[in-house]
Amino acid sequence: MKKIVVAFLLVLAFAAPLAAQTWIWYPGDYELWLGNEMNNRRTERGTFFPPFWKMDSHYVLVEFSKSINLTAPEEITIAAEGRYNVKLDGKLLFGAPRKLLLPSGNHKLNIKVHNQHTPPALFVKGETVHSDSSWRVTYEDKEWIDESGKASDTSTTVYSAAGCWNFNSIEQLPSHFRLPVKEQQPVSRKKDRGELIDFGKETFGYLVLKGLKGQGDLNIYYGESPEEAQYTAHCETLDRLRIAGSSVTDLATSEVSSFQDEYTLKDSKAFRYVYITNDEGVDVEQVNMLYEYMPEEYRGGFRCNDEEINRIWDVAAYTLHLTTREFFIDGIKRDRWVWSGDALQSYLMNYYLFFDGDEVKRTTWLLRGKDPVTSHVNTIMDYTFFWFLGVYDYYKYTGDAAFVRQLYPRMQSLMDYVLSRTDDNGMVQGLAGDWVFVDWADGAMSKQGELSFEQILFCKSLETMSLCAGLANDTKGEKHYSTLAGALRGKLEPAFWNEHKQALVHNRFNGQQSGQVTRYANMFAVFFNYLTPAQQQAVKHSVLLNDSVMKITTPYMRFYELEALCALGEQGNVLKEIKSYWGGMLKEGATSFWEKYNPADKGAEHLAMYGRPYGKSLCHAWGASPIYLLGKYFLGVTPVKEGYKEFAVRPVLGGLKWMEGDVPTPGGKIHVYMDKHAIRVSASKGKGTLYFASKHTPKVSRGQAVRTDKDSYRLNIDSGEEITVHYD
Repeated sequence: MKKIVVAFLLVLAFAAPLAAQTWIWYPGDYELWLGNEMNNRRTERGTFFPPFWKMDSHYVLVEFSKSINLTAPEEITIAAEGRYNVKLDGKLLFGAPRKLLLPSGNHKLNIKVHNQHTPPALFVKGETVHSDSSWRVTYEDKEWIDESGKASDTSTTVYSAAGCWNFNSIEQLPSHFRLPVKEQQPVSRKKDRGELIDFGKETFGYLVLKGLKGQGDLNIYYGESPEEAQYTAHCETLDRLRIAGSSVTDLATSEVSSFQDEYTLKDSKAFRYVYITNDEGVDVEQVNMLYEYMPEEYRGGFRCNDEEINRIWDVAAYTLHLTTREFFIDGIKRDRWVWSGDALQSYLMNYYLFFDGDEVKRTTWLLRGKDPVTSHVNTIMDYTFFWFLGVYDYYKYTGDAAFVRQLYPRMQSLMDYVLSRTDDNGMVQGLAGDWVFVDWADGAMSKQGELSFEQILFCKSLETMSLCAGLANDTKGEKHYSTLAGALRGKLEPAFWNEHKQALVHNRFNGQQSGQVTRYANMFAVFFNYLTPAQQQAVKHSVLLNDSVMKITTPYMRFYELEALCALGEQGNVLKEIKSYWGGMLKEGATSFWEKYNPADKGAEHLAMYGRPYGKSLCHAWGASPIYLLGKYFLGVTPVKEGYKEFAVRPVLGGLKWMEGDVPTPGGKIHVYMDKHAIRVSASKGKGTLYFASKHTPKVSRGQAVRTDKDSYRLNIDSGEEITVHYD
């Protein structure tokens, strides 16, 4: 039961208000260390399976510094994860003082921490002097001393703002962080040659064997379906144990553990079903699990008259919660890794469900890694561009410019890498070592030459760099990236627009357009506003609503396809697609949404992927996109200025009779209700504008609706009071 106690303490830590002091570290270092711990937990049938890409680590020696001004002497308490020394006003103090009396006046406090194993971290607590993000940190102080003993006063040390999370007490060591757990029981047990145990829905955690006794071997096969769990030769994950009295040997690692009556498996797994076989000499009375989760508050919500849509929203929320762990991961069964393309969508869905900014920041740091840059993010060209887009989205939704400024140097070096690999046209194409992914497609899709999809993402990334340079007060960089973006933007239409096909072609090879049209570039060009209104309408009919163009069968790119249709006012069609596609998974028995779904597949075909009968993930983050679509394009809530200082509400029923929901913001939430005759909107903070259509002059509870077009109106929203609009 030890893990349950730890979980309880961690839940309290998550619920605690932000304290004056917190543990600090070099920015990104803790995130890299924690991510390395998580990314390396993947196993396949008992075999360790690390990520494909370069892994960076923390700096082992970090100096923390703070300039202080005290009106009276003050005692501080110092704690560190690692060995440390303390300098006050440049003078090294004896030993490693746990308590230190600071005299009144102006002082410079420097604390240097060394730790090879976990990130050097510091905690300082005093009446006014305490560790927080205002401290400066560096991994090299570049000090030197001349022959007279005088220290250099010409150091070129680069300092950064300290990183932190929510470890706000001296006992809460960052390196001891674990996700909390809670015990759950199965809903059924069925015995044949072995025992099939059903936990009722997709879940994640540690199996607990109660009443374990005997001598012999015990095999555990995990499955997201009963077929997978019972197909012992091909299930993706398993555990093999040898029981001998009060000891258990893990046959994959030869690790021996002792137990008394109850044994908890050491590695977490994803499963709904567990199939157990054992020698005659081994007995297990009961099988439970410790469900492991990230404590998240469901701040967003959605309900409507259509119960299938409500069920889809609930399962999407559960899917996102399962894949929201220490970081946003792709799927809980197979990879359990942090992929940039998956993460970007998780960020967007998160803004309409949890609004957990810390989770976004941790994932962003981990994906970026450290310099020098030797490959694209996750080795995938498009994932590098998605990483850039995620940074500005974070600023747009949260208003946290400090994080952008902190991250900006690593944005610059990553973009330098991209620019070093452009061709003579200033475009990107796959070079040696690059994975050009785009999507898992069920038909032929060329990856050669200049892909229009990649150029559109590249152009948007350059625009993002210009915006972030402005936030970082880099006026030269702001102009430089804006110029590059403008130049590339000007080349997109001449290079890829085909007047005959009324669409952007898929790629250009040796300067010649290909004849292939795919959905990817066209749908991104729509919601990036890279096409004229006439071209957008053309693309809607020639591509997005054209069944002869290769269909998308992954929720990953259906996310963007449906976003493009929503941006074109096609919420009615989108609602039907959500019911057909995600509702189709529910009809197949899904309790979380999948990595890929092809309605044409039958039976066990739904479980296969990557040439393996059970290779498909049945709980994948990118499957949760209805959260985002329903929040942004049906409730219609979006930030206009950073952090929802100003916002817009454009509700669209799209065929529903009524709907209502909450969209979380940094200052609270925005609540929207709409039926066929009334709209109600309230906001905790900020100022907004409600946009709606009405055939006749609407009646409003306060303010004045202003006509903007024939049947279009807008109405100002102030925080604190609900506005009601009656329209027809």
